[in-house]
Amino acid sequence: MRLVFAGTPEVALPTLRSLAEQHDIVAVLTRTPAPVGRKRVLEPSPVARLASELGIELIESDRPDAEVTERIRALQPELGVVVAYGALLRRDLLDAPEHGWINLHFSQLPSYRGAAPLQRMIIDGHQRVAMSVFQLAEQLDAGPVFTSRSSVLGDDETADEALARLSHEGVELVSTTVAGIASGTAEATPQLGGVSFAPKLAREDGRLDFSQDGSAVLARFKGVTSEPGAFAETADGVVKILSMTAAEPELETDAAVGLAQVVRKRVLVQTHSGVLELLRVQPAGKSAMEAGAWLRGRGGSAQFSVSGQSGVGA
Repeated sequence: MRLVFAGTPEVALPTLRSLAEQHDIVAVLTRTPAPVGRKRVLEPSPVARLASELGIELIESDRPDAEVTERIRALQPELGVVVAYGALLRRDLLDAPEHGWINLHFSQLPSYRGAAPLQRMIIDGHQRVAMSVFQLAEQLDAGPVFTSRSSVLGDDETADEALARLSHEGVELVSTTVAGIASGTAEATPQLGGVSFAPKLAREDGRLDFSQDGSAVLARFKGVTSEPGAFAETADGVVKILSMTAAEPELETDAAVGLAQVVRKRVLVQTHSGVLELLRVQPAGKSAMEAGAWLRGRGGSAQFSVSGQSGVGA
């Protein structure tokens, strides 16, 4: 089948590789090079690099316009496939392939339509994550669904880890759907149930508030790791939380909410209900380090800001 593929980050790579082995990909659409690192050096997207390795025609655009649409239409694709491209496709581009476009989306639609479905699902405390393959329409993530699948989230599985896992599991869903469309046997059904939305995460979504229940704090940490990243504040500034888990029940403390201290060689933080264990952190202006080393440098304890407070003393 003649396909055009649209995607940008690493999560799109497994599907692109698989489709390239099975079909004729006439072009890959991806976003333009983005600044990376402290020096903000422009680098092509992971999808762009793979397309170049595979020798596939590359189209880089953040907002596909009439020129992009005509380039794709001229290639006469039969179907378009989207995995995390990062921009909306206009009606004329949706109509360019003979069978339109399908999209691998990381939620059970119509729940969590939008840019960060799996991350928002984890933040909201769901223990099951999901993905759907659906027909793209002009309305955001509203097209009929061909197939979907759910799975249990691992105990300490972060959004990064879950996305990596689902990106591989989703290959089968996409491949089966493409084969069904090619044979004329694929059937899509309208989305049913309540609609919810999952807007792109901002830096502030990563702020941890230890005055909440421990389960809610841990869910937020997992949902924002590694982008945009979890953080909390002390009197000395922002501390990035790189690794964290639920503490063993026997390590419960009667410490003040938000206080980090060493208990039985573990760095524990008291929440409104429950205790969390910090494993790795990155204080402002310093490199990542073990949480124990960070606390030893602060005299053995640190107070994180909690709801309604800021700049709390150490």
